[in-house]
Amino acid sequence: MDAQGRGRADNIDPADQWVLNPNTGEYELRLSPSAAQSPVPGPRRPTSRDGGATGGRTRRPAGETRQSSRARDAEVPAPRSARRRAAEPEAPQGRRASRRPVKKKSTAKKVLLWTGGSMAFVLVAVTAAGYLYIKHLNDNITSVSDDGAGTGGFSKDEAINILLIGTDKRTGKGNEGYGDSGSVGHADTTILLHVSKDRSNATALSIPRDLIVNIPDCPTQQEDGSQKVIPGSEGVRFNTSLGQDDRTPSCTMRTVTELTGIKPDDFMVADFNAVKTLTEAVDGVDVCLAKDIDDPDSHLKLGKGTHKISGEQALAFVRTRHSVGFGGDLSRIGLQQQFLGALMRKLKGNATLTSPTKMLKLAEAGTKALTVDDKLDSIGKLKDLGLELGKLNPKNLTFTTVPVVDNPAEKVKSTVVLNESKAPAVFDAIKNDVSFTDVKKKQKAEKNAQAARLKGTKAPASEVRVRILNGGAAPGSAQAVLSWLQNDEGVTKSENDGNAPAPSSRTTLEYAPDQAAQARRLAAIMGLSGAALKPGKSVTNAQGLPAMTLTLGKDFKGAGVSLTPSAKAPDVDKSTADKVKCAS
Repeated sequence: MDAQGRGRADNIDPADQWVLNPNTGEYELRLSPSAAQSPVPGPRRPTSRDGGATGGRTRRPAGETRQSSRARDAEVPAPRSARRRAAEPEAPQGRRASRRPVKKKSTAKKVLLWTGGSMAFVLVAVTAAGYLYIKHLNDNITSVSDDGAGTGGFSKDEAINILLIGTDKRTGKGNEGYGDSGSVGHADTTILLHVSKDRSNATALSIPRDLIVNIPDCPTQQEDGSQKVIPGSEGVRFNTSLGQDDRTPSCTMRTVTELTGIKPDDFMVADFNAVKTLTEAVDGVDVCLAKDIDDPDSHLKLGKGTHKISGEQALAFVRTRHSVGFGGDLSRIGLQQQFLGALMRKLKGNATLTSPTKMLKLAEAGTKALTVDDKLDSIGKLKDLGLELGKLNPKNLTFTTVPVVDNPAEKVKSTVVLNESKAPAVFDAIKNDVSFTDVKKKQKAEKNAQAARLKGTKAPASEVRVRILNGGAAPGSAQAVLSWLQNDEGVTKSENDGNAPAPSSRTTLEYAPDQAAQARRLAAIMGLSGAALKPGKSVTNAQGLPAMTLTLGKDFKGAGVSLTPSAKAPDVDKSTADKVKCAS
């Protein structure tokens, strides 16, 4: 309020005209009764006949008594002009000044109220903005159903298997000029990322797009909510597990399970734009070339040495193949693994994850660039997954490729098939959570106890008394094991007791304390690990005698096939994310 505008030119401080009313907690405009006032158009001034007061008194609000009005006037002094303040005598020493402290108190309250109100507004605004931004990120996310092909989503306390799928779909600005502009989006680049249960290590297993596989039937949910089963195919390229015949990412998940025996928890699909936007969000990644490259097909032109790439150049790097190695898809896989290692180093090494600005930029790019399954359909779920992946050390992330050989059925080599002597060991290592690096795993008391169960004397095979249950193995497995034990291993006191009450993922042997020697003998015969031995109680067999219980789980592979997983990773070509291997 401007005092000059009210006819006052006597140096009145405008702030002094607003006074806190302690009865209401509101600020009120109080004008000095001693100051001359210019007529102001407005309502008729009250008179004593109206019930108001004359001689400087103001009309009481409705419902207010004379006593409360007086109290209010006593507590809320009228504002003073600068001249009146200067003319007032100073308070004698030893006496408390009556007016100035009241003024200071009022000003302090005024500041607190204004500050508190401003802070409250800011907090509400920030909270609202945060909610709106999270909603914005959620709206960015594109999710599709996994059609029951996954495990139901990753768990924080279990090993994690994420299927990363890079498609060759040319949608998006600037992508029309790359090769097959009409591609429906095949599984051009596929990596099964396995993160160990204790988060100490991870394995990124690349699956060649030209690998000959069997694609199983794929139930998929249609836009109208109905189900459609897309027929499978035998002896076709892996990349046709997506896009071909309207196949969805869930079909690629089923194909991976068929190929490796590993069921992914979730999937993420990235197109050409994902490579460009994610590298731009982290201000580029560093890659290395052992020679000059000029590839007109991928548009990559880089000299020998280390380069920071992002955007279009990053996309060209992961797409090039004719200028590296043997010029095929396997050579390109090496470049893609180097790129992913560089991206992980960038995320872990330059404070990207601790910079709010960079994180927002990355979140914006990531939520727009990726298509995920319906178990990862919110920014909160993606954040939880990111926190689990963030526990990894790059030196313990191993990149390797499914062992393959040239397809012997082709004269002109354009496809590959599984290397049956090496690939199963790779798949088993991942299933059994075996690290492909030399990371030192935490020694647990349970593992020591498991090893101790196998140590000690072993009873003769003829004294082993066991009943066999099928708890998820192939039909007929219990009878096959019974025949093998009795005819080949001398375990004559064994019997087939049918199906287990409930399915089991692992084969187990339960025994009583006085049957430990029998358990050790049967474990040695069947190749059971210490983890498969379960101290418990015995049961009564058909002859009324105490017996152990052998339950064949889903991991059972056949009579005579050892069930002890190897603790050592297979010997395969590999690299780790902490080291740069220049492409040649």
